Amino acid sequence: MKPAPASPSPPHRPRRRLPRSLKELTPTTAFSPRAYFREMIWKSLLTRRQGQRRQPAFPRLTRGQVGITWIGHASFLIQWPDSNLLIDPNFANWLFLVKRQKHAGLRIRDLPQADLVLLTHAHFDHFHKPTLRRLLSPRIAVVPWGVGDLARGLGFDRVIELEWWESFTRGPLRVTLTPCQHWGARVLRDRHRGYGGFLLESGGRSVYHAGDTAYFDGFQQVGERFAPEIALLPIGAYHPESFRCVHMAPDDALRGFRDLQAQWLVPMHYGSFRLSFEALDEPPRRLRTLAEQQGLTRHLRILEEGVPAVF
Repeated sequence: MKPAPASPSPPHRPRRRLPRSLKELTPTTAFSPRAYFREMIWKSLLTRRQGQRRQPAFPRLTRGQVGITWIGHASFLIQWPDSNLLIDPNFANWLFLVKRQKHAGLRIRDLPQADLVLLTHAHFDHFHKPTLRRLLSPRIAVVPWGVGDLARGLGFDRVIELEWWESFTRGPLRVTLTPCQHWGARVLRDRHRGYGGFLLESGGRSVYHAGDTAYFDGFQQVGERFAPEIALLPIGAYHPESFRCVHMAPDDALRGFRDLQAQWLVPMHYGSFRLSFEALDEPPRRLRTLAEQQGLTRHLRILEEGVPAVF
C-alpha cells in the first residue's frame, strides 16, 4: 500500500451570515424555489409511499465473509463475523417537508447493535439525529472533522473525528475517511464541517462507501491506494445537469467504479427521497443499461432494501 498523502487542513472557516435567498442554501444556481416546491414537495405529498419494511434474516457469517444490507438512500448495515457497522442511518419518513417516497427496508428495532456508526457529513438526509438517538448503546461515532459537536449528546460513548486519509482502528477493523466532492454545511453555510467517504477493511475484505459525491479524480486515488473490493456508489439526484457538481449520475458511477478497480458495484442514494428532478426509478434503469453496454453487468449488485447480501 502506498504511503498516505499528507492530511489536508480543515477548510478556512468563513464568517457566518444569514443567506439572502433560498438559492444561497443550495449548491447550484439552477435551483428554482417554485419548481422545487411543485416537484419535490407537492407532488411527493400526493404520492403514496412505496416499499415495505421487512423482517431481516441476517446471515451467520464465517471467516472471510462480509454482509451488506441496504436500508435505503445512503444507509447501510455492514457486517463482519465479529463486528457491525452502520453508515448514515436514516429511518425518517419526513425530512421537514420532504416526504420519504419508499419505506426503509427494515425497522430500526430489528437492527443488531452497532459497534461503529459512520456519518459521512452533516446534511439532514445523511445525519439524522432522531434516528441516531434511537440506536442501541454503547456505540462509537466516526465523523469528518468539524462534525463531532453535532454527534455529542446523541448517546454515543465516543465521537471520533477524522480528516481525509486518517484512520481509526478497532480490533481487526480499520476505518479510513476518504475525500469526496461535495460540501459539509448543515445550515447557514457552516463550511467548517468536513465531509467524505469511508474505506472499511477487516479480515482481508474491503468495502468503500463513497459518501455523497460527484465524480472526481479522488476515485483514482482511492483505487491506487486501496483497490476496494466492494464499492457503494451514489447514482441519484443528478438532474438538472448542474446538480452533477455534487452528485453522480449512473454513467459517473460506472466511471468511478473503473477508477476504483473494484470487483462489485452496489448503487445507492436513489429511490428514497425526491431530491432532484429525475424519476425515482430512473437511476437503476439507466445503470443496468449502461452496465450492459460496457460489459459490466456481472460486477453489478443492485440490492433490495432490507434484504441482506453476503459477499
